[in-house]
Amino acid sequence: MKKKIAILGSTGSIGRSLINIIKNNKDKFEVILLTAHKNDKILIKQARLLNAKNIIITDNKKYNNLIKKINDIKIYNNFNKFDKIFTSKIDYIMSSITGIHGLEPTYLSIKYTKKIAIANKESIICAWNILDKELKKNKTKFIPVDSEHFSISRAIDIDSQKNIDRIFITASGGPFYKLPISKFDKIKIKDAIKHPNWKMGKKISVDSSTMMNKVFEVIEARNIFNLKLNQIKVLVHQNSYLHAIVKFKDGITKMIIHDTDMKIPIFNTLYSNKKYFKKNNNLDFAKINNLKLEKPNTKKFPLITILNKIPSKFSLFETVIVSTNDTLVEMFLSGKIQFKSISKSFFSIINNKDLQKYKLIVPKNIYDVVKLKKFVQKKIESRYT
Repeated sequence: MKKKIAILGSTGSIGRSLINIIKNNKDKFEVILLTAHKNDKILIKQARLLNAKNIIITDNKKYNNLIKKINDIKIYNNFNKFDKIFTSKIDYIMSSITGIHGLEPTYLSIKYTKKIAIANKESIICAWNILDKELKKNKTKFIPVDSEHFSISRAIDIDSQKNIDRIFITASGGPFYKLPISKFDKIKIKDAIKHPNWKMGKKISVDSSTMMNKVFEVIEARNIFNLKLNQIKVLVHQNSYLHAIVKFKDGITKMIIHDTDMKIPIFNTLYSNKKYFKKNNNLDFAKINNLKLEKPNTKKFPLITILNKIPSKFSLFETVIVSTNDTLVEMFLSGKIQFKSISKSFFSIINNKDLQKYKLIVPKNIYDVVKLKKFVQKKIESRYT
């Protein structure tokens, strides 16, 4: 029997990697849905390749153009049509839409699938209490896609989760790890998007260069594995070969290693342990013998210290952090601010009294998060106009 699947954000890097995995086994999958925002040409090409029955393209102009040209695929332009697309629970959904834009489709899709792999970190950071409740309500299995959280999940089971003493998440250090601070003023966009180990989108590449991505991953790990923030530490490992270390209270420590290839965690979310990854390289003992784990340089990467300001209990302040960073990174990528301004502006913005109050407020629904995101964005943009 074919496995019924859907890919939310199929034209992004995660979506494309998943399609590259399944395209040689098309006979084993029935693709119910593919989605994109604007990339209509790639979306149609993917739909043709996988014989997808439905597509969603959220940009209205692109949608209107497609419905005039395409007759053999059902085309929709918003995620409120899930009830028409999914007539019963499917086997697997990959949620890989980037940004808070991915929160609503992630949440809405949970009840339509037996298993959901979530690569949308904003959903996990800003609305985990809401997603977790929906997952349990619908008995939907959740699997994290980020290499660090996927690695942690492979190191633990239900019984050992309560036995966790500490978790270490590794960071490559990004393109500027060895660059002197005195040269940060000269950093250009093209420099910030050159990740040394991973092929990623521009936004997440900038987050890696500031190490804000590790702040996000620590918060994700706290939420997913029900830990305290002080149980999760960040270590710099430039080779990105060791992804996580899990230290247990019984004296056992596990280290998870795999090649710097996102196809590995993506493959395992789709197939679990029932199939072997075809590209299975030998262990790289040269890297294992030279892990060179270091604590992050907080003077060079000050954004990582935001972890000291996050409240112990889940709140809307996490949305403030994500929204502030997203807006500043977008301004940097559009040439409106310099690289160093991301961290300098970040702290002055989140310390604003109007935003500090969200440390005491818990999101009641996903629209609390979406509304706050827009508020923070407008507040920052007005500051620079």
